[in-house]
Amino acid sequence: MSKQQLAQLLELSAQNPPPANATPPVLRAWAETITSHTPLAERVTISRTSIGPYQGDLILPENGDPSRLIIYYHGGGFFIFSAATYRVTTTNLARAAGIAVFAPDYRLAPEHPAPAAHDDAFGVYQAALLHGYTADKIALAGDSAGGNLALATAVRARDAKLPLPCALALFSPWLDFAEEGESYRRITDDPVTLRPMLDQFKQAYLVDRDRKSPEVTPFDADFRGLPPTLVHVGSWERLHDDSTTLAARLKAAGVSTELKIFDGMCHGMQLFAPMLDEGMASIEQAARFIRSHEVSQ
Repeated sequence: MSKQQLAQLLELSAQNPPPANATPPVLRAWAETITSHTPLAERVTISRTSIGPYQGDLILPENGDPSRLIIYYHGGGFFIFSAATYRVTTTNLARAAGIAVFAPDYRLAPEHPAPAAHDDAFGVYQAALLHGYTADKIALAGDSAGGNLALATAVRARDAKLPLPCALALFSPWLDFAEEGESYRRITDDPVTLRPMLDQFKQAYLVDRDRKSPEVTPFDADFRGLPPTLVHVGSWERLHDDSTTLAARLKAAGVSTELKIFDGMCHGMQLFAPMLDEGMASIEQAARFIRSHEVSQ
C-alpha cells in the first residue's frame, strides 16, 4: 500500500521539477514550495524564536514537556530548505514525542561554504546548554545533510568534553562524500537524490576540501562514547550505504545502535508523512526512541 502511495506522490512531484540552471535564490524559492501545502500536525504551537544567536522554529506540542528538547537539523544538501520547509517532519515529531522541537536555520552554501553549517549546528547545541536545557534532556536529530550535522555535533561535543545529548535520530544521513559506498553505483534510478543536484550541492559546500575531512563529514570519526543512535534509511536511495555503513561503524565502536531499512522507500520519505504510511511510521518510531532515552535519564 505504501509503495502505491509513494508512486502517486512521486508522480505529483514530477509535475513540479526543479528549475534548470537556477541561481541559488531561485532554487531555494522553488524548494520552499515543495511542502507548502502539506498539512502539519495538529495540537502544536509553532513560534519563531532564538536560542542564543540562532533563529528557528520552536514547536511545542499540546501538554508537552518544555524542559525536554529535540534539536532537528533540516536537510537540503547544505544548499536549500529551511526550518519552515520541514514543519511537516518537525511538527509530527513534536506531537509524537510530546517534546519541544527546535529547528534552527543555519547558513547555506554557496554563500557560506564549509564549515559554516557545521559550526552553526554545534553552536546551536552549545547555546541550548547555556539556555537552560540539560544535555540528558536534549536529543539531536536530522535528515540527509541535517543527519550529518546532528552526528557531527555529537562527535564535536564529545571531543570538546561537553555533556552529550541523550540520543541521536538520523534519517538517511548524507555522509559519504567520497562516494565509496556501493549504493552510489548500484542504485541508478533514485527519484530524489538526482546525480546533478547532488554534485552541485557537494561542490557548493565542500569547494576544494577533502571529501573525507572531519570539517565536512563525521563518517570516518571515532564514534566511541556517543549516545544511543537510531538510523533510518530507504532501500531505494543512492545514500543507502551511508546509513548501513554508519550503523556498522557505530556498533563496532560500542554505541547502542538501531538501524531500520524501509523497503522500497526513497530519500526524504518523512516529508511525505501525512500521505505516506512509511514516512509517518519513521517519524513516530524516532519519537518513541528519543522519548525512551530521555525518560530513562
